[in-house]
Amino acid sequence: MAKGLSEREKLILSAVIATYISDAEPVGSRTISKLKSVNVSPATIRNVMSDLEEMGYLTQPHVSAGRVPTPQGIRFYVESILEVRELDERAKARIRAGFQGRQELEVREVLKTTGRLLSSTSQQAALVSAPNPEQEVFRRMEFVLLRPGLILVVLVARSGGVQNRIIEAEAELGQEDLDKFTRYLNELLADLTLNEVRERLEREMAREKVRFDRVLGRALRLGQQALPWGESGDVFVEGRTNLLGAPEFSDVARLKAIFQAFEERSTLLRLLERSLSAPGVQILMGAEAEVAGLEGLTAVTASYGGEAQPAGALGVIGPARMDYSKIIPIVDYTARLVSQILGSRD
Repeated sequence: MAKGLSEREKLILSAVIATYISDAEPVGSRTISKLKSVNVSPATIRNVMSDLEEMGYLTQPHVSAGRVPTPQGIRFYVESILEVRELDERAKARIRAGFQGRQELEVREVLKTTGRLLSSTSQQAALVSAPNPEQEVFRRMEFVLLRPGLILVVLVARSGGVQNRIIEAEAELGQEDLDKFTRYLNELLADLTLNEVRERLEREMAREKVRFDRVLGRALRLGQQALPWGESGDVFVEGRTNLLGAPEFSDVARLKAIFQAFEERSTLLRLLERSLSAPGVQILMGAEAEVAGLEGLTAVTASYGGEAQPAGALGVIGPARMDYSKIIPIVDYTARLVSQILGSRD
């Protein structure tokens, strides 16, 4: 199967996949011979389709049926045949309009909006992962005295994300003390990720033991107490009902397994995190997604945020016969737009 395909084989494979995407039915040589784009005799088409089946690009569900593309065939089509164009300006304008007036919302709301736009534009299910708190860049911290011994901590990330925590502290601490701690910690921890913030606090605590600076030590201990520990990112799922109309999922048991898979947030998060290690749009087909219940589906994903250190990922999940020429540009443009929106908060 490692050999390359001839132009004729590419032409017929492309025609079979395009017809299958459109009709969701096995494709016969007679159907292909009627296409204006394929000026080849029916006998030649049959022979080529048979060769493509032997090479693993097509398969025949039943002896009397036509052929359908395999995941291997679809991947070859996407990577070697399909010409992916830039999303047209009208579609870009619709996506931008969906974010109108929402750019200043809290990050989670922006990402929920992203999921809704992705699902409505692609007509597939959409996934969006929130930034992992460990990779969030610290912007500022504020301490607010609620009552003696009880403090509200407000953590603000560069992306605009906000976390509120209530912690217990020494009863004699007043708001004036807390303001001093706030100024000191914000200067000490600026532009570090939360993981780096923890490391910095540990180093400073070790130094403080040598200096015996009681005020400084209280500030550092309060800073350590304020940080979220071991929390993972979240994932937002939108548009699951878009899959109901796909003939591939007419079986109730199959559909139930898919919907159950969408409830496994940690598994979906791992799927999206695979996009963080590679630039551009990623395509995971069938078993490649490594998500039980989503076999036979394809995920088209991309990371958002900085190229060197992406904040999260987004994408769509749908049947393997989704229209990749439409879906890939939608995912790519949406990821770049979300990066721009969140990046403008720096």
